[in-house]
Amino acid sequence: MRDADLLTDFIIGEAIAIHRELRSGLFESTYEIVLADALQRAGLAVERQKLVPIVYAGRTIAEAYRLDLLVEQRVVVECKAVDKLAPVHTQQLLTHLRLGGYPVGLLLNFGAEVLRDGIKRVVNHLPPLDGSRVVVNRVAEDMLPTFIA
Repeated sequence: MRDADLLTDFIIGEAIAIHRELRSGLFESTYEIVLADALQRAGLAVERQKLVPIVYAGRTIAEAYRLDLLVEQRVVVECKAVDKLAPVHTQQLLTHLRLGGYPVGLLLNFGAEVLRDGIKRVVNHLPPLDGSRVVVNRVAEDMLPTFIA
């Protein structure tokens, strides 16, 4: 997990630098684009608006949800630009982590007056649910209809 700690620390540092220069008041998508660019310039692999398919009841739903940023295939970054984070924002990030099997995520609220007050780090410690009908990023062979398998 130490690698993830260093990576999240770096991402937070870049986000703080961006917030100090741009301040609050811009669209969430603006902060997402600028943060992705800064991380890519630092040599990190970053995917923006990554489509994440899910398999539900044997059918793949290709555009079920999107991650704002996925950094180095391990850290999900959810960017917000709201007055105050709500519990649903943390739940959204935790769902991304759980369904995607990612270990850690950052919730960054660029709408906060001081970004430090708008940062949440969420760690995924939830084991996969046995017998779950929802599968992400892989096809569950035993869930496919018999005419496909």
